[in-house]
Amino acid sequence: MKRFVKHIKNLIENKSVCILGFGREGRATFEIINKYCKPASVAIADLNEIDPAANGISGDVKMICGADYQKSLSEFDLVFKSPGIVLEKQPDELDCTVTSETQVFFEVYREQIIGITGTKGKSTVTSLIYHILKESGKKCIIAGNIGIPVFNIAEEMTDETIVVCELSCHQLEYMTVSPSAAVFLNLYEEHLDHYGTMERYYNAKKNIYLYQDEDDCLLINSDIAPKDDDGLVFSISDKNPESDIYVSDGVAELKFSGESYKIPVDRIKLLGIHNHFNIAAAYFMTSPFISPEEFESALCTFNPLAHRLEFVGTFKGIRWYDDSISTACATAIEAVKSVPDAGTVLIGGMDRGIDYTSLVEFLSTADVNVICMEASGKRVFDMLQAADVNEPERVHYAEHLEDAVDLAAQITPEGKSCVLSPAAASYGIFKNFEERGDVFKGLVKKLK
Repeated sequence: MKRFVKHIKNLIENKSVCILGFGREGRATFEIINKYCKPASVAIADLNEIDPAANGISGDVKMICGADYQKSLSEFDLVFKSPGIVLEKQPDELDCTVTSETQVFFEVYREQIIGITGTKGKSTVTSLIYHILKESGKKCIIAGNIGIPVFNIAEEMTDETIVVCELSCHQLEYMTVSPSAAVFLNLYEEHLDHYGTMERYYNAKKNIYLYQDEDDCLLINSDIAPKDDDGLVFSISDKNPESDIYVSDGVAELKFSGESYKIPVDRIKLLGIHNHFNIAAAYFMTSPFISPEEFESALCTFNPLAHRLEFVGTFKGIRWYDDSISTACATAIEAVKSVPDAGTVLIGGMDRGIDYTSLVEFLSTADVNVICMEASGKRVFDMLQAADVNEPERVHYAEHLEDAVDLAAQITPEGKSCVLSPAAASYGIFKNFEERGDVFKGLVKKLK
């Protein structure tokens, strides 16, 4: 903690500081600055109106709220940007230094951080690594995009603490420091409404390893592994048995460094081959700290996170699964493959214009009822109608989630499973994927 306080004091001393975005992370930044630092001035800028009295903000803090909240950023020496804020101008176009609490925290503690990113699976891997280390008696803290700002854990830090940190593309976008141990799980078509191209999206993500030292460690999917990296890069694959970590399809076996570990699939609660990759990443990253026996003991007590192939219950003789986290074709395909005896899948949500060809090709031949809903579901439905679908009568359209659940209850054979795996964002329909999943679970539990 002393290292952190000294660093942030030196960074902020006598400077004019703007906190850009006053959500969870912005509040954590304000609290740290207010407690430990002596800036020349502090301002808070946010699109939404903020009540100073309700948030413990003193009168000497300048409030900049409304549509023009980013217009005066160049008036400050230092701007702490929250990850949810999209900059109207790039940092090099501004007459100020743009940083973030993740950047500052990593500048102090990068050697103690295991960072995890990827389009899918990062929350599961982050939670799994943390659970395994914690259950094995190691001093560790979970933070980051999982919902805990890193400034909120700063006061708990010691020289022995291991930080397991989930990192989103928005947190990584402007980072110039990387964790000493990094996991880059995968890269799917996502967030293109913000980044425009997959290249720009990847460029944001790759900051998780771009600034690593030669002695640092990167575990990365072989499909996106850097070709000219001089550091310690380990690849993970289901296609190339020569990869440092090879997860064989259906065998559930990990191999690296001449060792092997067989996943106890009959004793764990994580469903699906994709979770074998998540387990592989956790096994690799925790192996310097614990024994294989400790790993397996903790693995078998790990409960899957909500909305990730979460078993809701059996209603009307049907097993229902909530995979609301699914916003990509690959995750919906894996969901159908992973749930036991899949009978029906619910597809659709906000239409962000992603390419649904791979999902349509899979659903065209899959032995499962397909219920499409909302805008993206209508597009998938139309594509399936135009495709060569075996048993086309199994493809349906229901306007909203409630209609889809009612229809699924009617057409899913008793003893089979129904899974919500939308392959689409929830925005514009629900606040987030969590709310979508909660609504789905509520609808299912009302079934008679």
